Amino acid sequence: MSMAVSSSAPTPEMYQLPTHRFKFQQRDSSGSRTPIVLVACGSFSPVTYLHLRMFEMAIDHIRQNTEFEVVGGYLSPVSDRYVKPGLLSSSHRVNMCTLATEETSSWLMVDPWEAFQSEYQRTAVVLDHFDYEINTLRGGVTTPEGERRNVRVMLLAGSDLIATMSEPGVWSADDLDHILGRYGTFIVERAGTDVSAATDALAPWRRNIFLVPQMIINDVSSTKIRLFLRRGLSVRYLIPSCVIDYIEQHGLYIDDANMTNTPSSSNSQSTMNDDPTRRDPVVEPTINGSERLTPNRNILFL
Repeated sequence: MSMAVSSSAPTPEMYQLPTHRFKFQQRDSSGSRTPIVLVACGSFSPVTYLHLRMFEMAIDHIRQNTEFEVVGGYLSPVSDRYVKPGLLSSSHRVNMCTLATEETSSWLMVDPWEAFQSEYQRTAVVLDHFDYEINTLRGGVTTPEGERRNVRVMLLAGSDLIATMSEPGVWSADDLDHILGRYGTFIVERAGTDVSAATDALAPWRRNIFLVPQMIINDVSSTKIRLFLRRGLSVRYLIPSCVIDYIEQHGLYIDDANMTNTPSSSNSQSTMNDDPTRRDPVVEPTINGSERLTPNRNILFL
């Protein structure tokens, strides 16, 4: 199937949350399973099979080990205002994610809202956006008995995220409580990451942190893909074929010409990691009550 992609960003008036694969009718008739939607935030520059596999690992774990029912899954590419070396323009990243999900998955979707915002949006704000779109505007889901139920929005991320959340000063206390207290997260474990130590430091929210074992180790990353492409090496079977075709068609990742943030142009003092979500900077209130991003050495992932 060939999926049409857009060459321009939608205006706020044109925006609609993609719901063509969302399950508005809950299957569980016992009433014991809570409907949830999984949201992965990240750069996706470019999207890889690991990003897609994270959702599959999570849904297997959820089916076998929890009382949740997944009714939707979304990739939410970060805005161009997220300062990171190697970040391709949002339109290209949204297009590649859309191609990947439409041609390789039967249930994943791409929400372009965050990608096309004029300002960087914190993870807590992005999760609030999904909660508003799904529960406030659309009324959640319907049970087999015809009752309406709210859908719980949950963040899907790699285990590096938990390590940063347990690191003092990296995340604001309010955002941590909002993300882990109100929503919760599924963390796909990675080899070499001490998840237990990190979760101990996040004890107040432990009941909302669900660890997903990675039984087949996969260390593919967008950073490695970009390096391969720059060196003229094959990335086939590391990322979807439709994404490779798109990259070749548009001549992407060959040089810095298509990048919105390159090492030479970035003013960020942060170090970046390549992981399926991204770390937010500490946010401090200004005198008039608005938010100011505090320069932080750990901004984040993908």
